[in-house]
Amino acid sequence: MDVMTEVSTEKLARAFSSHRFDVVLPHLADDVCWTNVGSPTLLGRKAVKKALERTAAELAEVTTEFQRFRSVLGEDSVVVDSLARYTDASGDVSVVASCDLYDFDGEGRITEIVTYTIELSR
Repeated sequence: MDVMTEVSTEKLARAFSSHRFDVVLPHLADDVCWTNVGSPTLLGRKAVKKALERTAAELAEVTTEFQRFRSVLGEDSVVVDSLARYTDASGDVSVVASCDLYDFDGEGRITEIVTYTIELSR
C-alpha cells in the first residue's frame, strides 16, 4: 500500500470515529460488515448507511468533546482509539471509551468495521 492510500484510509477511519459519516459513506464497500460488539452485525452498505443516519440524528443535539483520539495504521487496517465526553441538550453527560478497527480493500474502501464501546463513570 502506498503512502497516499495509507493517509486516505487513516482520514476515513478518523472521520468515521469522529462521527463525520458523510465523509465515509462514499467509501463503504457494497458488502461492508459492521460489528458493534454486543449488538447485531450489520451487513451491506444500505444497512450501515441507515445506522449511520440514525446515529447522526441522535447526535445532532449533542456536543462531543474528544479527550483522547489516536490512530494506529496497519497495512490494510486502521485502529482508532478514543475517549469522548457527550453532553446532550438537557446537560446530561456521558463519557465513552471506544475502539474502532477498520479493514480496507486495495482500493481504499472500508470492508469491515469492528467497534468496541463502554460507558465510563463520570
